[in-house]
Amino acid sequence: MRKIQNLKWKHDMTFHNVSERRLSLDQVHDRILRFMNQDPRGSYNLMIGTDCQVFPGYTNFITGIVIQRKGKGAWACYRQVILPRELLSIKEKLSLETSYSEEIALHLIGDRLAQMENVVLPYVYQGATFDAYIDVDAGTDPAVSKTAAYVEDMRHRVEAVGMKARLKPDAVIASAYANRYTKRPGKMQS
Repeated sequence: MRKIQNLKWKHDMTFHNVSERRLSLDQVHDRILRFMNQDPRGSYNLMIGTDCQVFPGYTNFITGIVIQRKGKGAWACYRQVILPRELLSIKEKLSLETSYSEEIALHLIGDRLAQMENVVLPYVYQGATFDAYIDVDAGTDPAVSKTAAYVEDMRHRVEAVGMKARLKPDAVIASAYANRYTKRPGKMQS
């Protein structure tokens, strides 16, 4: 059994999906543009979301990036961050999940996001659309969700970075896509 104090924080900008490994953020951006250019008249959602799972001695965070062509498929990838301690506070988990999603969004905002918008721009009068969201893994009903008390805080943070916030049940990238990969134990760096 490894000692917790010997574990290192794993936090890099490499992404993976079912067919590719170790993609840089530039490569992710290129894949998104390639996917969008296949049908520039499409309606697109760029969605970013993070979920975490606590394991003995560490917490495994997965941030998903998905470009969805509404009704016509998607391209997706994820990155992993391993924090070498067990997070027990709901507020801290939600705050870090939101922070990791914001971090990716901040790398995509600006020129990269403008390039995505420019793919559909010539076709907006023919129905092409592009929206960008951060999915916050939180519900709004205090009777059902322990995260409800923090929803407005997280929503304001997301909007402050220039993105639209989506909450449960619409926050499918955080609550479904990223969640799937959090269940796998992370590979710790020692």
